Amino acid sequence: MSKGKDVRVRVILECTSCRNGVNKVSRGISRHITQKNRHNTPNRLELRKFCPYCYKHTIHGEIKK
Repeated sequence: MSKGKDVRVRVILECTSCRNGVNKVSRGISRHITQKNRHNTPNRLELRKFCPYCYKHTIHGEIKK
């Protein structure tokens, strides 16, 4: 199989509140790695995950590699 035709792809999720600077005390940006099915979810993925820098559950959005 070629690399570009894979159905399941790895995506990186990044905390939106840390990225936008909402939390000024934040020491970094939380990132999680997961997989998604390209055919079932063609749009960008957004999940609620725990951010250790914000100390709460926030929305993590998919970013480019």
